[in-house]
Parts: sequence; C-alpha cells; structure tokens
Amino acid sequence: MTQPDLSSLADLLAIMARLRNPDGGCPWDLEQTFSTIAPYTIEEAYEVEDAIARNDMAALKDELGDLLLQVVFHARMAEEAGHFSFADVAAAISDKMIRRHPHVFGSVEAREAETVTSNWEAIKAAERQAKSAAPGGISEVLAGVTTGLPGLTRAVKLQNRAARVGFDWPDMKPVIAKIREELQELEDEIQSGKSEAIDEEFGDFLFVVANLARHLKLDPEDRIRAANRKFEKRFSRMEAILKAEGKHLPDCDLATMDAAWDRAKAEEKAASA
Repeated sequence: MTQPDLSSLADLLAIMARLRNPDGGCPWDLEQTFSTIAPYTIEEAYEVEDAIARNDMAALKDELGDLLLQVVFHARMAEEAGHFSFADVAAAISDKMIRRHPHVFGSVEAREAETVTSNWEAIKAAERQAKSAAPGGISEVLAGVTTGLPGLTRAVKLQNRAARVGFDWPDMKPVIAKIREELQELEDEIQSGKSEAIDEEFGDFLFVVANLARHLKLDPEDRIRAANRKFEKRFSRMEAILKAEGKHLPDCDLATMDAAWDRAKAEEKAASA
C-alpha cells in the first residue's frame, strides 16, 4: 500500500498549535473551549451535507477542510488539557474500523452488503453491551445514541434500536393512525391553552412523524432540508415575480403573494414535466 503524503496534515496541526500558543497566538482561538467550538463543528458538518446536495465538489473540498479543522481544534484543546492528542483520535478510529471490518482485515467471509451490515451491527451491539456493563452504564438497547444528534435523526435511531428487539409497528397503517391521534391531542391542548401540554404534545407528534419517515425509509432531516431549499427557491421566485410587476413585497397582501406563489409553483412543475 502506498504511503499517503501527510505533510499537509502536519502543517495544519502545527498551525493550530501556534494559534493556541499563549505566547503570540490568536486571542480568539485561545478563548475557545469545547463547548464554544461545538456549535461550529455541527454547522460545518451541515455545510458538508449542503455541498454534497448541490453536487459542488469545489465547495465540498473547502467544507471538508473546515470540518477537519474542527477535529484538529478539539484535539488540540484536549492535548493541552492532558486528555488525548490528534494521534490518539486517529489511532482510535483506525482500531475501530479494523475491528468493525473483520471481512476485510480478518478471516470473516462477507460477500454481500447485507452481510457486512449485519456483522457491523453485531460488533456495535457487543461494544454497547460492554459499555452498558460498566458502572453507571445505560440501557444496552439504546446505548450509543448520542444526545447531540438533530432531534428527528435521534428519534429515528432510537426507534430503530427499539425495533431490533421487536418494539415496533408491523407496517405504516398504525403509524399513520398514531399521527392522527397525536395531532388530535395537540389540537385539544391548543384549545385548552396549556403551554406545557402543548409543548409535550407537539414533541409527541414530531416523534411519530419521524417514525413514519423511518417506515418509509426516508431521512426526516434530509427531507426537511430539501423542503427548506424548495421553499427558499419558490419564495425567491415569488419575490422576483412581484418585483417584475412593480410590487414591493412588504406592501403586498396575502392574496397577492399567494397568487405569485402559485405561479412560481406552476413554473416549477412545467420545468420538471
């Protein structure tokens, strides 16, 4: 196997070390902590996803670099505190990948993707069992579903874990029925005006919607991002239509905006036909 050129990575590690050096480093970088950097880490991961969705390879290269910087930043802070280094991070993930691919690095036979997935999940389950057996361990079934995930994504992962032990509806019909039930409960609480109950019922409603996405084999976060992009595109076109008619958006009533919105929607359908 050809050895990769890691000189650029070494440069990046050196740059971060200098930025974090109290003697001549960057004041902003020196003020940061794990918690202050964490939101940037999440944001950069989403920007990677956005570049992929737009099939923009130039942007993807840049966004992957920004995401790598986040890993380097966290690792540098951890090294300064005596916890671990970037090399430890790389070694840990290397060990994990070897452990989870016994069909590549070991003697296990797996010629189909389904077999690979099954083996992967079995290995992960063993890892979770080891963690749950430790003092203070959590549920073996739900262990490892990080709380830092987007809510809908985490809901799907929790539901998938529960489904593995048989706690799941057999098909979509009862899921859809449950959505109607939760929506009715939400409407009832809205009528009652109890804010805490409304909050809870709205959460229950979203949880079941995530379950429907799971049964449809859809990623709810991916679908809502796609819906957001569609809304942005249509809204921008609606605004352009009104401007072409000499109308200023804030001065338009809802009926006027709805008419322009419907026109933008019709144009989209015609273009995709």
